Amino acid sequence: MSQQPRITATSWLMVAILGVTWGATFLVTEIALEGMTPFWLAAGRIGFAAILMTAIWGALGFRLFESPPDRSVWGATLFIGAFSSAVPFILLAWGQQFVTAGFAGVSMAAVALIVLPLAHFLVPGEILTLRKGVGFVIGFVGVCILIGGQAFDTTGASLEPLGRAACVGAASCYAVSSIVLRRLPAVDAIGLSTLLLLIGMAVVVPAAFIVEGPPVVPDSKTLWVLAFLGLVPTAAASLLRVLVVRTAGPVFMSLVNYQVPVWSVVLGALLLSEPLPPSLLWAMILILSGVGLSQYGSLNRLFRRG
Repeated sequence: MSQQPRITATSWLMVAILGVTWGATFLVTEIALEGMTPFWLAAGRIGFAAILMTAIWGALGFRLFESPPDRSVWGATLFIGAFSSAVPFILLAWGQQFVTAGFAGVSMAAVALIVLPLAHFLVPGEILTLRKGVGFVIGFVGVCILIGGQAFDTTGASLEPLGRAACVGAASCYAVSSIVLRRLPAVDAIGLSTLLLLIGMAVVVPAAFIVEGPPVVPDSKTLWVLAFLGLVPTAAASLLRVLVVRTAGPVFMSLVNYQVPVWSVVLGALLLSEPLPPSLLWAMILILSGVGLSQYGSLNRLFRRG
């Protein structure tokens, strides 16, 4: 792994694809939840993705680390597998029962702000500069404007403070797991993404049994939706996430969290005829300005090469 992040045109393309994919996932998840409970939906999509990726990994010879890893590397891998999918899925599924959808969305956007200082101290080459910090804050403000007042409205639920803590905890899981992922030694991307999904499955399936009991067999429509969720936003997106973090770094990867709410709103308008919020234009201007400011150096190098 290179000590310095390598942000290329391919990096930007992968981040854009992840933004659209995860933005659309909210719409598809709503359909799936009509036929499945939240924990079993998370278990089903991770399990489907893990089985599919294992087949691909096996066909390629089960390659993983380039050098025999020590116990600390295996421990870090177990941590990433649990805290990059299963644990945040569980925290969000529980927390969203007591908070507004807007607060959950802002929590996910906060991943970028959590990653920024952590990467400065823990990841070589990820220096926190004033320009980068201001850019990320501007982008976060754009997300808050897009989500609107509901971001901080109260539901009145007695467990709302714990629900909010669960959402922020999920964001922290994504942030910290990205940092640890970047610090792993040289590893095959397909092998690593598969192993992380298998670890996630080992965590979330027992949790689903404990919380929701045995699963109910879903109808054919829900099964097709579940297959899509397992294939695209889980299996394929997990591989892209590994590739982006390992090459371009966790700070660059966190820009996805500013895209997701934008795409969720835009796709909701295009596919479900939902009204576009009047704040969309201003929010997009702030988000794009923040991304451009924070990534000015990489964009400048990219266009110079072009």
